[in-house]
Amino acid sequence: MPNVDNKSEATNVMKPAYRLLAELEAAFDDIIERVEALEARYRESPGAAWALHSPTPDADWLRAALLDFWYQDGQDGRATRSYVGLVAADEPLLEHVASVNAAKAHFADILARIRQEAAALIPELKAVLPFRHPALHTHLRGQGLARLHLKQCWRALPVADASLSRVRLAWYSSGRSIKKLSVRDAEKKLLTLDHEAPHIRIQLQRLAGIPDGEPLAQVQKQAPLMRANLFFREPLADGRLRRAMNVALPLFIPSDDGRLPDHNTPPPFPNDKRTRARRSDERLEDEVFLPSLRVYRYKG
Repeated sequence: MPNVDNKSEATNVMKPAYRLLAELEAAFDDIIERVEALEARYRESPGAAWALHSPTPDADWLRAALLDFWYQDGQDGRATRSYVGLVAADEPLLEHVASVNAAKAHFADILARIRQEAAALIPELKAVLPFRHPALHTHLRGQGLARLHLKQCWRALPVADASLSRVRLAWYSSGRSIKKLSVRDAEKKLLTLDHEAPHIRIQLQRLAGIPDGEPLAQVQKQAPLMRANLFFREPLADGRLRRAMNVALPLFIPSDDGRLPDHNTPPPFPNDKRTRARRSDERLEDEVFLPSLRVYRYKG
């Protein structure tokens, strides 16, 4: 009988978690339905469009861009794919964009609760959600794709605040982000890995050989971003005439006549050469100190 009680208690504990999963499934369905409604509206009444990597940014291209929610095999879990483009949007299309973004925000809110209250369910939901839409799942298998990419589900569609006179697009590379770590912080991070593995033990020994008060630097290489500089026809309510924003998805621009504002054509890929001055990373040693954490010591 005690085993039955324990099983019942565990079931009761999991019920709220599975209710959250059911909420997330419904929110995912809502995103799909609203994206499909947006695509149908654009197919019915298309405005002008431009895309960085497509000569034909039509309704099919837009659908593929907005429903790309998957990891490719071998894709870095921190990376997301970009679909840089501009779409002239009338008022009904902008209403669909707002509807999609509201659904994405709701999905993100539920996902945040799951991460906080039932993180163990996340691998399950990545596997379960694609099966809810057979056409998407067939695409998933046919394109050599892997599991659901949650960030690509909830990232918002960019929208200009008002009509624009011009747009200037440029690649932005911020290089590397550098986060200071204490020796104790680095030790805790290493211990969350397989600390019985020989290469982790070696790094723990290295760490034990430096002063406890020595600051360390964890370095993360940041992927280049496309930055759009928007120039408004009229000042916004706060007086601004321009705004800069990152655009990983097509930028929807209010347009009464279905035309795009003047815009440039940036190179298809960022320049690999470093163009920004070296900053605090000059103070780091050239050789990584803790490879598993990308942690460096400071010089001197």
